[in-house]
Amino acid sequence: MAVTTESVAEKNFQARAWHFAALMAGNFVLALGPWLVRLADTGPVAAGFWRMLLPLPLLAVLAWHGRRRGPLDRKSALLVVAAGLFFAFDLASWHIGIERTRLANATLFGNAGSVILMIWGLLALRRAPRGREWLALSAALGGAAILMGRSLEISTATLVGDLLCLLAGVFYAFYLLPAQRARATLGQWSVLLLVALVSAPVLLAFALLMGEPVWPGEAGWGPVVALAISSQLIGQGLLVFSLRHFPPLVIGVALLTQPAVAALVGWLAFDEVLGLPDMAGMVLVACALLLAKMAEPRVTGAIRTR
Repeated sequence: MAVTTESVAEKNFQARAWHFAALMAGNFVLALGPWLVRLADTGPVAAGFWRMLLPLPLLAVLAWHGRRRGPLDRKSALLVVAAGLFFAFDLASWHIGIERTRLANATLFGNAGSVILMIWGLLALRRAPRGREWLALSAALGGAAILMGRSLEISTATLVGDLLCLLAGVFYAFYLLPAQRARATLGQWSVLLLVALVSAPVLLAFALLMGEPVWPGEAGWGPVVALAISSQLIGQGLLVFSLRHFPPLVIGVALLTQPAVAALVGWLAFDEVLGLPDMAGMVLVACALLLAKMAEPRVTGAIRTR
C-alpha cells in the first residue's frame, strides 16, 4: 500500500511539474511576440492579420478534436463575434503601440486586462474596492504614471505608444468577457478558431485603410510565421494545457515573467535601457497585475495572457 501511495504521489508531482513547465514556457513564448512584431516588415496591424490567419488550419483540427456538445446557436455566435471584434481592436492597438514604445512597457500595459477586469467586476457588484483591490489600483496608477512620465521624457511618440498599449489592455478585457462565456458551451479551441475567423478580416481591413504593407518584404515570412506559431499556437496551447491546474496567485506570478523577458529582449535587440525609475514603475504595475490576479476568482481554462 505504501508503495502504491508513493507511486501515486510521484505521478501527481510529475504531472504538476509538467503543467508548471508548460505555464512558464507559454508565458516566455508569448513575451517574444512584441519583438517579432518589430522584426516583421509588414505593417504592425498586418502582422496581427497574419498572426490570426496562418494558424487557422491547425486551429480547425484542434477545434474538431476538442469539440463539445453545445451548438453554435445565436447567443454563442453573437458572443464569439463580439470577442473577435474586440480581439481585432486589441491587436491593432497593441501592435501599433509596440512600434512606438519600449517592449517592457508594451507588455505590461498590454496585459493590464487583469486590473481592468477587477475594476469591471467591482462596478458590476456596485461596491467599493477592498483590501488588496485598493493596493492593486494604487500600484497600477502609480506605476503607470511613472512609466508614462518616463516615456514622455523620451518622446511624445513613446507616450502615445504607452496609451495605445493601455487601450489594448482595455480591449483585451472586453474580449475576455464574451470569450469566457462562449467557452463554457463551445470549448476552448472552437472559440479560438471562431475568434480568429472574425478578427482576421477586420485586421486586414484596418491594415489596408491605414495603407500598411501587408505582404512580407525583404525580411521574408519568418517573423510573421514565427509570430503566428508562437503566439497563437504554442503560447496559447501551453496555457490551455496548464492554466486550469493552478490558482490565480501562481498564474499571476508566471504572468510577471512576460515583462521581464520583454525588457531583456528590448535591451539586447534594441538597446532599450531601463533606469531605476523605469524599474520602479514596472515593479508597481507588476504588483498591480499580481494583486488583481489574486483578487479574481479561479476560471477554468481561461486565457489570461497573450
